[in-house]
Amino acid sequence: MSAGTAHPGVSPMLSRLASERATGALIREHGTLYLQDGRIVHAESPATPGMDVLLTATGVIDADGWWEAVDRAGAGHRVGRYLVEHGGLTDGALELCHLGALFDAAYFTLAPTSGPTRFRYGVAHWFGAVRPVPVAAVERETLRRRDLLQRIWPEPDTDTAALSRTALHPLRVPPRRRRVLELVDGARTASQIALTLGRPAFHTLVDLRRLASRGLVTTAPETPAAEAVPEWLTRTAAVEDPDVALLRRLRAALEAL
Repeated sequence: MSAGTAHPGVSPMLSRLASERATGALIREHGTLYLQDGRIVHAESPATPGMDVLLTATGVIDADGWWEAVDRAGAGHRVGRYLVEHGGLTDGALELCHLGALFDAAYFTLAPTSGPTRFRYGVAHWFGAVRPVPVAAVERETLRRRDLLQRIWPEPDTDTAALSRTALHPLRVPPRRRRVLELVDGARTASQIALTLGRPAFHTLVDLRRLASRGLVTTAPETPAAEAVPEWLTRTAAVEDPDVALLRRLRAALEAL
């Protein structure tokens, strides 16, 4: 398969854009892929931590250094290069972190969806290109990740739902996975746990599915919505409440003074 040909069955539109050597932003329900000459140069998804979180959470750069790079180089789409030239970040560290973030966000962006997909020609991301990746490579990796999760635990609800710990006592959970387990509180989702830890979201999905396969994590029960109080009942209670009636009489007496 040639470098510019997308793997079938993931996104026919992305395959066509690769063959056209298109430049712009492919906007899907769960994220956006940025292309340059038919290759993917950046990806972002609300389900995954961005480059800012991945770099600052690990202490590679501090928050001030990140925002300085965005302010000074964002308009020229050179944030990545600025971090190397002025932020103490090496080319290798930038490339590794950016590729990890790209594949992470691309996995969620290319998730099956019935929502609209559109392409905006000529749009570039403010971070700038680091190492363009062939569409075929991104799609192959996306399919590999889907298959891996399916083999670990075939219930996809753990990827998106709020999660709870079970009553089972975890034995011999590896430290990395234990840190994930400690953040399972009945309210957080996998994406929120990844953001809290400053880790790629897909790696967190893997940890959570492994925990679910051992019976240590399950989807949290939905909280029932509170029943609305009928408006007529609220009005009646307010009128008949003796405390409210007393306050009204006191206010009328004060106004009469």
